[in-house]
Amino acid sequence: MMRVGRIERYVMGRVLGSVGAALAVISAVILLVEFVDLSRTVGVRVDVGVGQVFWLTLLRSPSLIQILLPFVFLFGGIGAFVGLNRRSELVAMRAAGVSAWRFILPSAGAAFAIGVLAIVALNPLAAALNGRFEAERGQLMQNYLGDIPQDIWLRQGDERTQIVIHAKTRDTVQGYVRLRGVSLFIYTKSPTGAPIFRQRIEASEARLMPGFWQLKDVREATAGESSVHSDTLSIRSTLDAESAMERFSSPEAISFWRLPDAIRLTEQAGFSAAGYRLRLFQLLATPLLYAAMSILAAAFSLRLARLGGLAGLAGAGVALGFVLFFFNQFAGALAKAGIIPLFAAAWAPAVVALLSGLSLLFFTEDG
Repeated sequence: MMRVGRIERYVMGRVLGSVGAALAVISAVILLVEFVDLSRTVGVRVDVGVGQVFWLTLLRSPSLIQILLPFVFLFGGIGAFVGLNRRSELVAMRAAGVSAWRFILPSAGAAFAIGVLAIVALNPLAAALNGRFEAERGQLMQNYLGDIPQDIWLRQGDERTQIVIHAKTRDTVQGYVRLRGVSLFIYTKSPTGAPIFRQRIEASEARLMPGFWQLKDVREATAGESSVHSDTLSIRSTLDAESAMERFSSPEAISFWRLPDAIRLTEQAGFSAAGYRLRLFQLLATPLLYAAMSILAAAFSLRLARLGGLAGLAGAGVALGFVLFFFNQFAGALAKAGIIPLFAAAWAPAVVALLSGLSLLFFTEDG
């Protein structure tokens, strides 16, 4: 059983403090870069003040920070262990017979726990703020983009029916999704699974209520029959307001808790849910990735300072972190293209980082 004594708590505290400092620095850089980008893309097109741009920056930044959190643990861990090494504290610990595993594993465990907290709490918060960012930016840019076509396509369905929904514009009124200039193409599934066109419905407006679409100024046209006009019509819906809005969002903008429903509804509608499944697997691998980055940071920082080459080794650790980041993006692209399995693409970066750190530690500590 791993014992967390005074030495372990001291090293863990130094590592977490350094991780906090790295988080502050990276967050400040993200805020600055995002503020400049929004000032360039939004501020020069619509009449907004500095306060509004900064508010949009605050809404957008948590999702960007979440992407770079593995670097926070890598940079913070390297900074902490290099500092302990340069002050000869690691030398004193190891001379007293303390194995490096005693103070590395508690830090890795803390990183794993923070990873769990990140996916169950930080990710939903970042997704919610990102959704609000998209909505507020869309409202600000509405007049600027007013002349540009904004066709909307949705799809819903179950085991028997598929409905393709096309609309010219969309907006959100009192929490409800409202579409204008709506066309619904209704298909039934044959025994072989092939879609059979059954009906087309035109409506001036469609509002998504809990469990159904409320249509206004409706004209129904069935194959081989004359059209029928009605003032209102209700059609059962398998979507809710949040899942409908998620169809306009990337998988990264959907919270961890909403991903299983997004996968189910997307597959029911006949679409591929590969992007959502990949995102879910990546989030599940997040705690292991954070722990692996913590171990990797220690592995590149334990070389005795008097032997020289510590700065070069730490720099190699930083470079390997960037390599793992691009490897993660590359594996995700291959998975979305169907070349490699989604599960392997999501877990491979974390496993490679963990095995790299453990291999280097075994070589350093045990020869």
